[in-house]
Amino acid sequence: MPVLDRLANALGRNDEAPNVALAESLAASGDEAGIAELVGAIGSGPQAVRNDAIKALYELGERRPELLAPHWQALFAALKSRNNRMVWGALTAIDTITAERSVDIAARLSEILEAAAGSSVIARDRTVSILVKLAEAGHQARTLPILLDTLRTAPDNQLPSYAEAVGPLIGRDNIEEFRAILETRLRGMEQKSKRARIEKVLRRLPR
Repeated sequence: MPVLDRLANALGRNDEAPNVALAESLAASGDEAGIAELVGAIGSGPQAVRNDAIKALYELGERRPELLAPHWQALFAALKSRNNRMVWGALTAIDTITAERSVDIAARLSEILEAAAGSSVIARDRTVSILVKLAEAGHQARTLPILLDTLRTAPDNQLPSYAEAVGPLIGRDNIEEFRAILETRLRGMEQKSKRARIEKVLRRLPR
């Protein structure tokens, strides 16, 4: 059965189970032709097909990033979609392959930041994850300033998880800036559970 016929919309389903099952099947088989067919679907066709295809692709990326990585340029093309579901889906897919394609993704970081600006919480979360992975891959000079600026302005709900992700990247050159940002944000934070998580990040920093 062609891969597009196995997507949720083709089966008359409103849930994501068929798309996840397809991703698992492609991950197990390594079917490059089937993966290429899915990639082609995110760039054309009805929106329902595009939505299901991007879901299957980022689920594939979670399981076998090396199978999705060759198609990184198509994922960047999807960032230009006017459909928010496609934008955060493409960012999720890019996130899964960042370790595989760090140089290529770092070179087009501006496109990621532009796509995430003013977009959904999911898009911002995935962008932070991409930035962290790029830093881990050796692109700290470019990504850490962006991450620190993100900590300054992130909503309270997202700040603890972002701080936890950035903390391990902090070194001597930026520890005081990182500490100052979090201490400033703590002054205006009321929810105890979120305060506790940030305070824990601060306690882990070397004195």
